[in-house]
Amino acid sequence: MRATAAHAILGAAFLSTPLYAQTAEATADTEEAIIVTGTRIQRPDLEISSPVNVIGAEDIQFKQPNTAEDLLRDLPSVRPALGPAVNNGGDGSAQVDLRGLNQAGTNTSQRTLVLLDGRRVVPFGLDGFVDLNNIPVALVERVDVVTGGASTVYGADAVAGVVNFVLKQDFRGIDFSGSYRISERGDARQFRGDITMGAGFDDGRGNVVLSMGYTDRAPLFSTSRSVGRFPRSIANGNFQGATAAVPTILQGSPSNAALGLGPSDFGAAYDPALGAFRTALQSDTYNTNEFQYVQAPLERFNVYAAARYEIADWIEAYSSGMFTRNSARIQLASTGTFSNPFSIPLSNAYLPVAARNQLCNAFDTDPNTAGIQPLTAAQCTAAAAATSRTDPNYREIAASPGRRIVEFGARGNQVDSTQFQLNFGFRGTIFDNLKYDLFAQYGETNQNQTRENWGSYTKLQQALRSYRNAAGQAVCYDTTNGCVPINLFGPLGSITADQLAFIDLDAQIRRVVKQSVIGGNISGDLFGLKSPFADGAIAFSIGAERRVLSARSSPDAPSQIQSEVLGTGARTPPDFGRIAVNEVFGEIIIPIVQDKPFFKSLTAEGGIRYSDYTTTGASTTWKAGGSYEPIDGFKFRGMYQVAVRSPNIQELFQSPVTGLNNLNPDPCQASQLPSAAANPALAALCVYTGAPSSTIGQIPSPTSGQINATTSGNPNLDVERAYTYTLGAVLQPNFIPRLAITVDYFNIVIKDAISNPAANDILVGCYGAAGAATPTTPSAFCDLIRRSPLNGSLNGAGETPGVILSGSNLGRIETAGIDLGVTYRLDLADLGLGGDPGSLRFAFNGTWLDYYHFQATPRSINRDCTGYYSTSCTNPRAEWKWNARLTYSTGPFDFSLNWSHISAVKLEPAALPAASRPPIDVPQTAGPNPATIFDAYEAIPAYDYFDLGISADVSENLSMTLTVDNLFDKKPPVVGATIGGTAFNNANTFPSTYDVLGRTFTVGARLKF
Repeated sequence: MRATAAHAILGAAFLSTPLYAQTAEATADTEEAIIVTGTRIQRPDLEISSPVNVIGAEDIQFKQPNTAEDLLRDLPSVRPALGPAVNNGGDGSAQVDLRGLNQAGTNTSQRTLVLLDGRRVVPFGLDGFVDLNNIPVALVERVDVVTGGASTVYGADAVAGVVNFVLKQDFRGIDFSGSYRISERGDARQFRGDITMGAGFDDGRGNVVLSMGYTDRAPLFSTSRSVGRFPRSIANGNFQGATAAVPTILQGSPSNAALGLGPSDFGAAYDPALGAFRTALQSDTYNTNEFQYVQAPLERFNVYAAARYEIADWIEAYSSGMFTRNSARIQLASTGTFSNPFSIPLSNAYLPVAARNQLCNAFDTDPNTAGIQPLTAAQCTAAAAATSRTDPNYREIAASPGRRIVEFGARGNQVDSTQFQLNFGFRGTIFDNLKYDLFAQYGETNQNQTRENWGSYTKLQQALRSYRNAAGQAVCYDTTNGCVPINLFGPLGSITADQLAFIDLDAQIRRVVKQSVIGGNISGDLFGLKSPFADGAIAFSIGAERRVLSARSSPDAPSQIQSEVLGTGARTPPDFGRIAVNEVFGEIIIPIVQDKPFFKSLTAEGGIRYSDYTTTGASTTWKAGGSYEPIDGFKFRGMYQVAVRSPNIQELFQSPVTGLNNLNPDPCQASQLPSAAANPALAALCVYTGAPSSTIGQIPSPTSGQINATTSGNPNLDVERAYTYTLGAVLQPNFIPRLAITVDYFNIVIKDAISNPAANDILVGCYGAAGAATPTTPSAFCDLIRRSPLNGSLNGAGETPGVILSGSNLGRIETAGIDLGVTYRLDLADLGLGGDPGSLRFAFNGTWLDYYHFQATPRSINRDCTGYYSTSCTNPRAEWKWNARLTYSTGPFDFSLNWSHISAVKLEPAALPAASRPPIDVPQTAGPNPATIFDAYEAIPAYDYFDLGISADVSENLSMTLTVDNLFDKKPPVVGATIGGTAFNNANTFPSTYDVLGRTFTVGARLKF
């Protein structure tokens, strides 16, 4: 692929500007075929009607990225997705989410297509996302971002648009580059080093390039910054840890009342000094921010090679290959019992007498019975002495102990992956102005996850069933597998190395994704046909493509069992899926009028793609648009597109999985529902959804503010349909040389959206909104809630699906806004300044979000997330985001200041009272009751970040760059630990949106020969 038209938007005078938000225009002063991202038509004078943002060489230089995600994260049209700041919920990959369409509610559909030199990249997992860590950053010349949708050109999964990483071509010489980044506090270190070698041969008919790179990113822990020292309650801003703690806390089973203790949201804490349980306090809970990352570590080694050779005037062979090995790590607080249901014998070897007496008084052989059946003192003593489970005196109590096994250290998830991709093809000229391109590619991603120090549920249960033998030694009732009794009733350090060794379980999960693509297209002039009012010929492109994508997840046996791996919150099923699609497509661009009065140019553009999927059958995508330039320098453009996206492998074939979802509070928990008498209608609904009647008024709050949520694929899913249009203008007035302004309105509506409802929608639909009357009869939403049969909670192991988030084609997503781009260059000599005063370059790229609405099902509210954050809206959707860069160049020096702005956002407001609530399909909010939220966490003010860059050409071969990010060391906002979506609400803030590292310094050098 040769240099594209997008790189020449403003002509040669602007090639040195930061190409932030520039349109894909073309210069007509070259006879070379030009490939523009957003179309497959090749022609030097090509202009397209879709807006294309470009990240150019200057911005890449000053950002000094370690991964491709660093280049995209701050783009106004991009909403933060999985990346290094996502710990709980991350998978070691980095992703991109244009327009925020990938995470609609709890939906993770892939609607942004990532390309490398116009070709697809093999995905990372079953969900179809591309891992940006695999992009060879050293070779990236620029990044083209098509934000108006590109499904007709590239395939239906480009609903939101395309991110195309364009690599350097015809590279010659040797290039060494390296950068080192460190925070002002001496941590968050990052290093990247690359060597690139290229050479031409056979009088320029051929070229080969080889690039090798190494990246090392050190971890940064949540506790390394004041914002994340400990989890903060969203109710009062104080410390709120997990009720799986040290020592053990009983959560709801047995209840505090049964133990003879006062009520508490935190349960009953075992006190080693007393040898008994007491009412738990907030201070007894565990700091879950220990061991967690706000910058996940990454070690990467990558190799990229490419070659081309002109066999004859009409044919050129080309090929490329890439290999990447990534070693990433996600790390969480120590594993534990997590209030899962266990059976604890009253003879447990480590259970003190006082605590045993409390359990005997609370003894109940059936957790579903309404009454308490305490044991007598004699029965309790006899049970304590039982040395066999067949002893008639043997008794065990159903309990939900919460104990962090801190002695294990961190709960790690090591993700080692390799990715390779091979491309080969032929391209050339059939006739003058008629070109062809035939290609084939194959790629694989192999991902291996190792869950370290998580522990085995069944072995822990086995180790809990213990007693003291005649010699006073702790012995397991079941001694198989070398069982070692475990001590859950002691302080930190009471669980010894041999106890850890017995319950230890390092689970293994392997995923393999394979993608093959073959295709070709012909493009150029349509046999010289032209409009009678235009000199330019009609341009066209036709082609065909076949893609086959398969993905397999192969977990080990323990990982397939719900909650067998302690602390996972979900099982990992052995899933497999395969999708094949055959497609034909075509495009046409028609110059209707050129160089006539009031018609500098008038162009029409259209395209169509027909797809036949093995999963969803046939579908058609099309586009139509055009541009009108009445006079030189003033152009108006528009594009309408209909995209039909077929579901990905995960959406179709994923087995049911129960995972975790942030929620605080649970409508049925003790603090919300003190007694059945207080709200009998609510109590009845809690019982209907699975809570034993005996637990009403005693149901514990969600552990760590997280409830169970069950998701699964749906093989009956059909396609979703997206309707998008953009209307805009490009202004390059002659009376202000070197000024370019682009403004584009975008509007996207996705009907029959493949979606999952938000957990909060289901809970509100069943139990009613905060401040509203409780429904007196169960609704269909109540059938999607299944509580723990042990203690009535929405979390825990065993038969607790929690909230069932079923996938369907019932969703609807709508978003609209305006993109604005400005570039300007001023040669200071034009102001009459003497000597060589240098030049100023300015670039602005901003997005105003008019609205973002998401309705998961017709029975769900049409949620308005514009300018809000919450557990349902997840991370903030600011109404305004912009980047502005000002660069001053003089001699060998460049000085650049970048300003990034994120407008103020606030917590999603609570739903209106039922009497004044609009119809369910009218955009509205349904956030938490503000009376339950700490006032300081209900809004985040506007944030402005400034980055300074200085570069210098030290010699003809050596250049150096210094970048200072977050120049004024602005601290992130504090919003508490459970106020947003689980993946993005980390360290009491949103680290994917707001900088947590603080002021950082990056020094880079580049040596060229």
